[in-house]
Amino acid sequence: MNPFKEKSTKIFDSVRNWKELYDYSYNKDEVDPYTKTRIILMNGTEYEANWFSHQFSRNCSDNELRRELALSRYIEKQQQKKISTLKPINETVLETTISYEQLAVDLTAGLAKSEPDVNVKSALDFALLEDFDHLYRYADLLEMEHGILAENLVGKYTEIMPGRPTISHHRHPYDNIKAHIDSVSASPITKLNVAIITAAEQQTMNYYMNIAGFYTSDIGRRLYQEIGLVEEEHVTQYGSLLDPTMTWLENLLCHEYTECYLYYSCFEYETDPQIKKIWEQHFMQEVAHLHKAAELLRKYENKDWEEVIPNGEFPKLLKLEPNVNYVRDILARTAENTSNQEDYVNVSSLPDAAEFFRFQSKINKSANDVPSHVVIKNYISKNGEDYRFETKQNPLKELQDRTKDNITVGRK
Repeated sequence: MNPFKEKSTKIFDSVRNWKELYDYSYNKDEVDPYTKTRIILMNGTEYEANWFSHQFSRNCSDNELRRELALSRYIEKQQQKKISTLKPINETVLETTISYEQLAVDLTAGLAKSEPDVNVKSALDFALLEDFDHLYRYADLLEMEHGILAENLVGKYTEIMPGRPTISHHRHPYDNIKAHIDSVSASPITKLNVAIITAAEQQTMNYYMNIAGFYTSDIGRRLYQEIGLVEEEHVTQYGSLLDPTMTWLENLLCHEYTECYLYYSCFEYETDPQIKKIWEQHFMQEVAHLHKAAELLRKYENKDWEEVIPNGEFPKLLKLEPNVNYVRDILARTAENTSNQEDYVNVSSLPDAAEFFRFQSKINKSANDVPSHVVIKNYISKNGEDYRFETKQNPLKELQDRTKDNITVGRK
């Protein structure tokens, strides 16, 4: 599939009326978990497209170009509004959160398995273990407050157990900046992977940041606050991988191409017939946006799209699927890692004066105040052991004890 060779419609023709924008929500008790994660993924992708377009417009002085951006941006926002209301009214904030973290785990693992760039793969593997631990923390809160087993929400596709403990995720911001890719020499899948994961983690960061104040318990509000700040770290890490030397119009083209790739991937693997139609409709809308971006690139920079995306053929499509064995392998080998500027190192190799330890002593002044630890400690106090869904014991011996929350792995 090459979206540049697909027939394009006029962008204005895809403006939707109110009935078309709000006509269907999935049944939370029957939907496949990966349908929910695809919806979250595309919601975040549309947010990124919309926000990028706003930033482009605010840094552009040509009103004719800004009008073109405004039209495409409005359609992107309509797409995002339609996608966001596919979530049913009776699905709670915390139930949705479980899907956010399942997406983070299985998307990150899937991208890492396809990633040829060593530095990008290292970044994916590193944050994977942190999102994996977030899933565990939220799952225990869900069972503790609502008596709902997260294993049923994730379809038992994704394990729920400790990863690198969340208390260990808090790093000096300096250590979240990585070396960016070179968009000229990077492989097509690397460019897509970096764009996809940045948008997805940004969506998670925004969701937690906005929802924290509306949650109905103090322990939950604190947990969203803490993990929301970890997602800020992840977005900084992934965003730093993007090539900052690209022009605004080159970036616009890549954004639209990424959306085409993702909608086509969603369409190929969707099991809900009504949502499958939405992915198809949105793909065709994005083809129009992509062709317009190519037209603008040619008009304003005298560049053909092939100079930015040499081969328009999609690489292997993105399929969300279980990654149990991959996650277990990364957990067994790298749980003790932390970030040290551009590198990832075993925490034991850091000097005592490292920024990581300085930051940890500042933010985690008392472990008993760290929300992610308090959630598990309270759960164990009430139930005797934590809540998990494991196919077998945790691959890391230090994380196998279900009667005590480990707060030293990746930190001491």
